[in-house]
Amino acid sequence: MEINETTILDDRGFVKINGDEAKSFLQNIVTNDIEKITDSLSLFSSIFTPQGKYLYEFFILKFEDGYLLECEKKITSEIIKIFNFYKLRAKVNLIDVSKKYTNIIISLEKFKEITKTQHVEGSALSCKEGSTLSCENERIYVDPRNKNLGAKIITKIENAENIIKKLSLKKIDKKNYYEKSFSLGIPQLNLTKLKDKIFGIENNLDELNGIDFKKGCYVGQENTSRIKLRNKLRRRIMPIKKISGEIRENDIIKFNNSEIGKIMIDKPYSFALIKVVDPDLNEFDNAELTCGSSKVKILKPEWV
Repeated sequence: MEINETTILDDRGFVKINGDEAKSFLQNIVTNDIEKITDSLSLFSSIFTPQGKYLYEFFILKFEDGYLLECEKKITSEIIKIFNFYKLRAKVNLIDVSKKYTNIIISLEKFKEITKTQHVEGSALSCKEGSTLSCENERIYVDPRNKNLGAKIITKIENAENIIKKLSLKKIDKKNYYEKSFSLGIPQLNLTKLKDKIFGIENNLDELNGIDFKKGCYVGQENTSRIKLRNKLRRRIMPIKKISGEIRENDIIKFNNSEIGKIMIDKPYSFALIKVVDPDLNEFDNAELTCGSSKVKILKPEWV
């Protein structure tokens, strides 16, 4: 994305979370440390099953008198439902505000430019993952997973076009953003296909700043920490490039006639759960592999 290019992600949902016990409630169930969230830092996080299986992922920002959770729009009601399951009698309010807010993607360079115009102290340090600022009542934050995905402006829907005009931004198709995410090895679409099928840590949340291994307990913490600390991680989600044929969900990927992976998300961007040891990923990450009736190649992210 060029410095003045932008796109609106109208497929994102938002949940406002507030109440006297909102912080402690979130801290007890999500994978990241809510205590770290401030007006200048936002986090990427997730919620797992008690066994440590992946359920949902989201961003959490400091917002008004509580927090704003950003997720795939189609899972907003599911996240509210599972949070209500854990809420019990906690003094927490969960409000779907997806019809009120939207998400404008900007380049990291544009974020830096805005930071300078706002005279933010320590601007050289304010462009790290999760860095957040307020600009005329809008929340702007660098993607906490990978700053190469740029930054996001969270604003009311009716203000979006005015912001784009004021910042002299040119709208481009959102597929450009999702293609960039795919190239970085970060799945963002159809994540429900991973739900309860893989361990949360297998979805690379440890590498994408989505898990705090020093915080206290959260749902699924025991298995997650055991896999990480005892070096038991054997598989990771990886992007898959089609060479020929058609990629289908649940297709088995083979190397030298041995199964080394399985397609989890087939469209619009293909991701598979791939062995990273026994055999070692480096043995086949550049090889042409058999995948069902197709041929594919694994696109190993730089951070793996």
